[in-house]
Amino acid sequence: MLKFVPLIRKSLLRNLRRSILTTASIAMSLFLLGILFAVYASFFHAEVSDEQARRLITRHKVSLTQSMPAYYQQKIGEIEGVEQVIGQNWFGGVYKDNKPSEFFPRFAVDPEQIFNVYSEFKVPQDQREAFVSDRQGLAVGSTTAERVGLKLGDRITIKGDIYPNDLELTIRAVFSGPGDDTTFFHRKYLDEGLPKEFADNVGFYAILVNDAAEAQQVAARVDDSFRNSPVPTKTETESAFQLAFANQMGNIKLFLLAISGAIVFTIMLVSANTMAMSVRERIREVGVLKTLGFTSTGVLGLILSEALLLSLLGGGLGVAAAWSLGGIAKTFLQGSFAAFTMPWWGVPIFLGVAVTIGLVSSIFPAVSASHRQISEALRHTG
Repeated sequence: MLKFVPLIRKSLLRNLRRSILTTASIAMSLFLLGILFAVYASFFHAEVSDEQARRLITRHKVSLTQSMPAYYQQKIGEIEGVEQVIGQNWFGGVYKDNKPSEFFPRFAVDPEQIFNVYSEFKVPQDQREAFVSDRQGLAVGSTTAERVGLKLGDRITIKGDIYPNDLELTIRAVFSGPGDDTTFFHRKYLDEGLPKEFADNVGFYAILVNDAAEAQQVAARVDDSFRNSPVPTKTETESAFQLAFANQMGNIKLFLLAISGAIVFTIMLVSANTMAMSVRERIREVGVLKTLGFTSTGVLGLILSEALLLSLLGGGLGVAAAWSLGGIAKTFLQGSFAAFTMPWWGVPIFLGVAVTIGLVSSIFPAVSASHRQISEALRHTG
């Protein structure tokens, strides 16, 4: 087959502009697919650290929007296999002008234990003590501090939207670690400003287990403890909880797969049209090749080889661009955006997609051309 490489190259260069545009279209499509795949992998195939493997999240069985009684914390702490447990509430709220650039997560937590359960967050001891001792203290992740422009000693106001009260907070600690684009403040301070019916309720509990290997058994014990209570629970791994939290916006998996399918289908149509045009222009050439001794199979192989070469070239460029973007994200970005990188095992998948695009888009015009009679092909006028 190598002896036909010059012929294949000449055919591709016959209409250089069309070949370049087709390659660029496939490259851009595979690049977009690579970005979507990176997002998909970050949600469903993210690597779990040792600290995350030891953490479970307990929430209301019905919905994340439903809260649980505060006294559950003590009961969960007494369950076999549980090392520590803390309650957390998502506050939401509005900071300054509520611009997207000014948004950051705000969690009401137990200040004494938060950095024990989330041990990957590192904070200077003096700042930690200042945060614990100040009822209106706020601990800010270093990513949030740099992005929003916050520093130690700043006083900020967060207006309540989910909760009917505003928070007056002073930044007492800045912590760092993986996923530190978040903030923590005192849960008791939140409860003090709430009506009685809202106080002493917890959105979810973060549980640190003694042994990561027994996490599922501990989760089952927690849920069994509250199975017949008025407020049943659902306990899951931290990654599963984060995915459920994100899925409140919609079915992320279906959304990503639908967009990916639409991209592949569209580029197949574009490539099929391009190949059909290319083959139609070369019908007489096919007749000449057959007079020189080329079989139908040989002609079919030549046309398919051209399509595969274009698809692989475009796919390779697209995957390389998506991979490079992931490297840039890891180097220059922090927090959640740095996680949106294509895993190495995505490369062969997308090269396979490129091969599929090449084959599917060219198979029908290639078969049609290769089975034409010599006399019919030579009489073709285009």
